[in-house]
Amino acid sequence: MSEKFVYDFEEGSADMKFVLGGKGANLAEMTNLGVPVPPGFIVSIKACNDYYKDGQNKISEEIEKEYLGHLKKLEEKMGKTLGDEKDPLLVSVRSGAAISMPGMMDTVLNLGLNDKSVLGLTEKTSNERFAYDAYRRFIQMFGNVVMNIEGSEFEELLSEEKKARGAEQDTDLTADDLKELVEKYKALVKEKKGMDFPQDPLAQLKMGIEAVFGSWNNDRANLYRKLNHVPKEINGTAVNVQSMVYGNKGETSGTGVCFSRNPSTGENKFYGEYLMNAQGEDVVAGVRTPKEIETLENQNKEAYDELVSIKNNLEKHYKDMQDMEFTIEEGKLYMLQTRNGKRTAAAAVRIASEMVEEGLLDEKGALLKVDANQLDQLLHKQLDPEAKKQATVLAKGLPASPGGAVGKCCFDAKEAHDRAENGEKVILIRVETSPEDLIGMNAAQGILTARGGMTSHAAVVARGMGKCCVAGCHEVSIDEKAKTMTVSGKTFGENDFVTLDGATGEVIEGEVGVTDPELSGSFATIMEWADKYRKLLVKTNADTPHDSEVAIKFGAEGIGLCRTEHMFFEESRIKAVREMIVAKDLEGRKAALDKIEPFQQKDFEELFKIMGDRPVIIRLLDPPLHEFLPKEEEDIKGVASEIGVSADELKGIIASLHEFNPMLGFRGCRLGVKYPEINAMQARAIFKAAQSVPGCKPWIEVPLAGHVREYKMIKDIILQTAKELDVGDKVDYKIGSMIEVPRAAMTADEFAADCDFMSFGTNDLTQMGCGFSRDDAGSFLDQYVDKGIYDRDPFQSIDQQGIGKLMQYAVDLAKKANPDIHIGICGEHGGDPASVEFCHKIGLHEVSCSPFRVPIARLAAAHAAIKDDK
Repeated sequence: MSEKFVYDFEEGSADMKFVLGGKGANLAEMTNLGVPVPPGFIVSIKACNDYYKDGQNKISEEIEKEYLGHLKKLEEKMGKTLGDEKDPLLVSVRSGAAISMPGMMDTVLNLGLNDKSVLGLTEKTSNERFAYDAYRRFIQMFGNVVMNIEGSEFEELLSEEKKARGAEQDTDLTADDLKELVEKYKALVKEKKGMDFPQDPLAQLKMGIEAVFGSWNNDRANLYRKLNHVPKEINGTAVNVQSMVYGNKGETSGTGVCFSRNPSTGENKFYGEYLMNAQGEDVVAGVRTPKEIETLENQNKEAYDELVSIKNNLEKHYKDMQDMEFTIEEGKLYMLQTRNGKRTAAAAVRIASEMVEEGLLDEKGALLKVDANQLDQLLHKQLDPEAKKQATVLAKGLPASPGGAVGKCCFDAKEAHDRAENGEKVILIRVETSPEDLIGMNAAQGILTARGGMTSHAAVVARGMGKCCVAGCHEVSIDEKAKTMTVSGKTFGENDFVTLDGATGEVIEGEVGVTDPELSGSFATIMEWADKYRKLLVKTNADTPHDSEVAIKFGAEGIGLCRTEHMFFEESRIKAVREMIVAKDLEGRKAALDKIEPFQQKDFEELFKIMGDRPVIIRLLDPPLHEFLPKEEEDIKGVASEIGVSADELKGIIASLHEFNPMLGFRGCRLGVKYPEINAMQARAIFKAAQSVPGCKPWIEVPLAGHVREYKMIKDIILQTAKELDVGDKVDYKIGSMIEVPRAAMTADEFAADCDFMSFGTNDLTQMGCGFSRDDAGSFLDQYVDKGIYDRDPFQSIDQQGIGKLMQYAVDLAKKANPDIHIGICGEHGGDPASVEFCHKIGLHEVSCSPFRVPIARLAAAHAAIKDDK
């Protein structure tokens, strides 16, 4: 038996979406359920892949012969022939991928019309206006979708015709007006393409199918797949060829789109819009104002009641909120599509929890209906969607941290702090941020940078703070000295307002209103169920009491990463840190460290009090020392004077600390190897704080160890400090290592033998494992994703085929060497649902992420456990 490429609706079912596409599978399912669906057939996704095979972009003779056979069966079923001169069968040709991609690919309606069949349609329906309205629509759609003529060119001719006839709406044009418009449309095709509009119905059908296959790779479809992280395995679209039904036959006919529940709020109320005397594109085009679905009951109660019954049955059948398209032809209802409806995060959690109450779903099924990534919408201030529609978008960068932010431009971190102290709302705008900008980042409403990626300093810190951030916005030109930003030909100064949309990466001119997130009771219910089924612990990356409190509110089970260096930048201690760096000998360094220690101890005490008996993983000092020193001439002079050295001497120290690649340089445990007194001070501060806060659980983590001997050297410093302070068993502490250097992953068994815990630092592990500088790779990684080299930016989602294998290898080695070892992850990947699922799969015990992504990680961990059980 030869390979099958084409299926009648009766041959398919809902579970064949990877063969028939989502739309085709659901049309088949509805057909078999007895729902009134116009008959048709599906040219499968396999046929689309064959079309693209070897770059030929051509339908094979075998597939053409097969779909023509199914067309013949459809013609027999309908008692009509495609494009017949007396009683034509007309069809729609629609796309349908395995996943829903609304509006991204192409559709052609009324296919089969030509100069002769339009006369037959007129005679058969006794409705000349309807026939020519259908013909002009077909030429317009076919001309645009198949022949690549700009849709605006047809719209211009339509507008001119309406103006000439004094017609306000399309429906005001007469049959004669439409006949004239058809001739103008055909003339446009001839002018643009140098050929007559195709009259052969079979040629039209072949061209239509090829156009839908071709639309799989159009720009908007590619962008949609990229933005929605559609896996590369989802490849190709099916084509649905379906007999036409008409909503434009007069006021007894109509068409509409409806949802079984409100997709914005989740309310269990029928929701939708329709138009009488219209075809599908009229409802979404906005040329005429659609009516609310409830008013259909007054116009055609029988069709309305049947529609309500169908939507109830489909929702029960699919156990999900349905998005449906329908047409009423001369009073009779037909269903053209059903699919699981897109919805807001607020709607998703409400629908899921209420469907459990209604007995439609169990708790596990409900959790799987909520997209973990969507929860971000619920946790941050949002821009008012209505106000945003009226706004001017200036540029677009990376959506580094979600939410909406409005404020005046500010180009200096200290100034942002001071202006905020005076009650001013500011947006901190920097070419790129550094840890020294923390004071301004904390004070600002939002952060905009011209450079940097999704794991840049600005992005990581902003997410931790729950601040809106747009990073790597290359379209803006920032002059920090002149305190101006130029974008889209406009220059903005310190008194000009801008708005950031951290969910989309858009930079908007002026002020756009924001709305507070509303965390409903449904949200708490979903989180409670997630905790019931997940196996991974979910902790947070937090350095401050505020971040820790936020994380606990969102359900964090401890701190998985406390970056101690962020504490060093506080104004009260930065002077002592700089004194330590410029000290000429051990005594000088110790004197400076003695000043820092009480501050560190207080920091840890505050965190321990907030976290109670939840573990707190404290990473010892990690960044290179030059980050704590000034860069600008004036700042160098000021700091030199403050710490009692000459400006020239300080310049010399700064020059001596310069590194060509600081991320691979003198940082992390390497600081402790050369200057053990730094780690000793931090260990003292941790243990003293722990002794003063009974019940706390400090876990001390050594950063950037590549060789187990490095780790052991720092561990010995920690143990010696504990001995000096007579810690004994008074403090429940653990010592472990970050696994972020590939060599450490490859020798994880050696580390595990001496570690209580290990934590993958996936930002650095990705940087070193892939050979990408995470601060620079943003300029080209997009193209790597676009060209299919990587499915996702490896700094946003774990590269499972590369870095993931390294992690799996390390986990296996570590568990063999030490079955009791606790292993987690604390890079930014800990808040990415796909990465969380991977961490579950390879047997990690915990993930850690920024406070505002804790609920996302909790739900993603539950998804992973539920899928694993299945």
